[in-house]
Amino acid sequence: MPSHQDDDHKKKILEQFSKQAIPFSKVPGHSDSMPLLIRMSGLDSSDSVLDVACGPGLVACEFAKIAGHVTGIDITEKMIEQARRLQAEKRLANISWSVGDILPLPYPDDHFSIVLTRYSLHHFVKPSLVLEEMRRVCKPGGKVMAADVALPPEKVAAYDHLEKLRDPSHTHALTLPEFETLFAGSGLENIQRGSYGVELELEQQLKASFPEPGDEEKIRAIFRSDLHENRLGVEARLEGDAIHYSVPIAIFVGQK
Repeated sequence: MPSHQDDDHKKKILEQFSKQAIPFSKVPGHSDSMPLLIRMSGLDSSDSVLDVACGPGLVACEFAKIAGHVTGIDITEKMIEQARRLQAEKRLANISWSVGDILPLPYPDDHFSIVLTRYSLHHFVKPSLVLEEMRRVCKPGGKVMAADVALPPEKVAAYDHLEKLRDPSHTHALTLPEFETLFAGSGLENIQRGSYGVELELEQQLKASFPEPGDEEKIRAIFRSDLHENRLGVEARLEGDAIHYSVPIAIFVGQK
């Protein structure tokens, strides 16, 4: 996460993701969509990949099964510790990890053939600066890819309110038009778009989250009231006694 964020917000990110390092990697749904990400990236064995805000290494390790080399960077040391464990479990030798901020990224211009980030843009105050840095370190002809929550404009305020209760490091989920504008103004070419949904169960998600005391019940109440209204844009529904929902994810890929 960027050094340009204010210190209070940076502390929230470090606090939240130090706690979430282990449970985040266990949430069903966070390992979904890997084949789609790989296909849209055009990944092959010649590629050098950078995973920005890599978290516990789920994406980096999948890409490393094909790529020549993968580098993962994240501000949270405990996330990188989990990424190293996952790498060891999968017996992947072609990954390196770094703990650090990403504005600026500590890499030279035109260095990687694929630069990607997943589920991170909603933590940044200025996602455009993140994309600008990702483009800088990408080689000419290489690809820059981002996958994150993307909502209709009329849903985003309610969703942001919910997510700030669940995860105080959340800033703003991009709307679909904002995501499109972000990539349209990036200087990248041949932009492609994909989408998928992450299926989640509320109580499992809460176990992997660390809201402020008393906010868990507020979150449950918001979901209960949304079962027949979909103000959040996540299609909340009951399956038996459990609340399930689907978070819409957009993937944008552009070529430098």
